[in-house]
Amino acid sequence: MSDKKCSEPETNDCVMPVRSANPIRARSLIRDNLEKQAGCLNLIHSRMPNIKVFSGTSHPDLAQRIVDRLGIDLGKVVTKKFSNLETCVEIGESVRGEDVYIVQSGSGEINDNLMELLIMINACKIASASRVTAVIPCFPYARQDKKDKLAGGEDKEENKLAKKNYDWKFRVNAQSRAPISAKLVANMLSVAGADHIITMDLHASQIQGFFDIPVDNLYAEPAVLKWIKENIPEWKNSIIVSPDAGGAKRVTSIADRLNVEFALIHKERKKANEVASMVLVGDVKDKIAILVDDMADTCGTIVHAADRLVEAGATKVYAILTHGIFSGPAISRINNACFEAVVVTNTIPQDGHMRDCPKIQCIDVSMMFAEAVRRTHNGESVSYLFSNVPY
Repeated sequence: MSDKKCSEPETNDCVMPVRSANPIRARSLIRDNLEKQAGCLNLIHSRMPNIKVFSGTSHPDLAQRIVDRLGIDLGKVVTKKFSNLETCVEIGESVRGEDVYIVQSGSGEINDNLMELLIMINACKIASASRVTAVIPCFPYARQDKKDKLAGGEDKEENKLAKKNYDWKFRVNAQSRAPISAKLVANMLSVAGADHIITMDLHASQIQGFFDIPVDNLYAEPAVLKWIKENIPEWKNSIIVSPDAGGAKRVTSIADRLNVEFALIHKERKKANEVASMVLVGDVKDKIAILVDDMADTCGTIVHAADRLVEAGATKVYAILTHGIFSGPAISRINNACFEAVVVTNTIPQDGHMRDCPKIQCIDVSMMFAEAVRRTHNGESVSYLFSNVPY
């Protein structure tokens, strides 16, 4: 009878005897039983413990792609507006002691989305989150990073009325009264409680210095290089072109890694928002011209640059942009231009733009943000992402 009782645990590991003739085996069975109880449900948390990723309303698709890549669920958050259009955010789960990441891009209704991000950061911070990281694929107000000689956007039509009624704002002597709004945004993010910023292709890299907290500025360059090699068969006969002098460093880096030549276009402006002439520096005759820039808004500059490249003898013209804002007449301009393709990343939602313009193609960079989040959470270096795509 006693022998039968001792043999029962061998057939049912879940029933452990108080005493055992073999204490080592008893401890082993206890450990195995605890592991079985954890099961597959806790597999994700064993890989990524104490992490929560929340999405704002600006780009939920990118946030979902990021958490899918990480193998976790998107955090529960409810965003609504009161009747007076104030933003209200309710975090739907505990963040106490958690490493929180909030994904919100500077697109669409930029001011509302920025305020929503600030409220979400503050809500998590006062709910005792261990660390709050703002993942901002397209940094808002990045173009207002210094006091320019000329104020206003690149498109004449958008500012015609303003120039007519407030012409003094566009004069050179108004330089001292121009705001540095990117610095203001940096201050607001820090005061709201952000401990870390992850973004991509800042319009001006010195914006990192506006913060007193760590800023990881990722680059779309590795994904751009991969797209060029996979989608342009004659890429070895190409030339990388910057549509303005400010992007020279960006195009030289890409040209060096592709081992091709580069060129740039110098814009001479006589008045604000009016490009007087475009001077091409470099030889593009009988080559495939690839325009590379960090962003395009109304697309006036890249369309004029494409026309100038065709006049200079380029056989095909591509445009590759990190942030495709495409406001105002941008879509119609691209449809009427001589581009083979206009390639953008999904730091900004592009589904609507791609429906309206078949020339627009999209590079998915969610894996770069997901890997940056994973490495940051685990305390690893993110410098690998500066020159590699994490496939």
